[in-house]
Amino acid sequence: MMKIVIDAMGGDQAPKAHVAGAMAAVRSFEDVEVTLVGNESEIQKHLTSNHKRISILHTEEKIKDDDVPTIAVRRKKEASMVLAVKEVKEGRADACISSGNTGALMTAGLLHVGRIKGIERPALAPMLPTVDGEGFLLLDVGANVDAKPNHLLQNAIIGATYLEMVKKVDSPRVGLVNVGTEDGKGNELSKEAFELLSQSQLHFIGNVEARDLLNGVCDVAVCDGFSGNLILKSIEGTAGTLFTLLKKELTSTFMNKVAAGMLKHSFTKIKEKMSYSHYGGAGLFGLKAPVIKAHGSSDHTAIFHAIRQAKQMINEDVTGIIEREIGNQEE
Repeated sequence: MMKIVIDAMGGDQAPKAHVAGAMAAVRSFEDVEVTLVGNESEIQKHLTSNHKRISILHTEEKIKDDDVPTIAVRRKKEASMVLAVKEVKEGRADACISSGNTGALMTAGLLHVGRIKGIERPALAPMLPTVDGEGFLLLDVGANVDAKPNHLLQNAIIGATYLEMVKKVDSPRVGLVNVGTEDGKGNELSKEAFELLSQSQLHFIGNVEARDLLNGVCDVAVCDGFSGNLILKSIEGTAGTLFTLLKKELTSTFMNKVAAGMLKHSFTKIKEKMSYSHYGGAGLFGLKAPVIKAHGSSDHTAIFHAIRQAKQMINEDVTGIIEREIGNQEE
């Protein structure tokens, strides 16, 4: 039986979404137990059944989105996020999920769970949608904004290992996000990282441009955390704006409303394909145990898929395999 702990007080829809996602998960996965960390009275409001594989760890303290991460983690020792991470550290849980303050989760993960031996900097890596529905892994999106060439190589190894073991992608294509596809493009970081990736045993396809990522140009897109965060926020913002414009236009006249009604099913399928909620969360890769950052606005579907993602990572011993791969690379 694997045990997954969830910070039930982090995110915009806490704890309702977290409780619903947990209930869906224990119904779907017979080998999963879930611990919800947070205010017990608030959590109980949304528990429609007393499932024996869902438990509550009570605390009334939580880390807010506007808290300074390092200060909050050290001072709020009874915060739901901190207690959730400590459950993993102390061996009472196999993986942790939170949709709260990203910086605080990274700080808590590093402080309490610790890095895998050989990993210089952990990477925050979400699966993002592509037009074919397969998705791609982008790393890093903010854990390490000032990267070195070797950090990008490690990110590529981590990303390829994750896709092979969890997503079952055969020989994942690794691309280096750059300002052009030609060899020799970019700044010094890009050029040096290109050389390291070219010499590795990875299926490195060379430089890729950000505009091609959603078309599925690669399975693993590697970049520094500063660039990755810009890409992530740009994709989220563009998708949100596009659907807002479509909704406004399709409800502007009677005829447009009729047409929208006829195409409703198609629009729903497109929205689902481009939604983050079916891809799980962003793994904080490089730590000694699975720590997953779910989106701040995660609904019950997103929490369910984050639990599914954690379950797969535990089953496939992703952290152990990453440690061995990094060790082999160093040798």
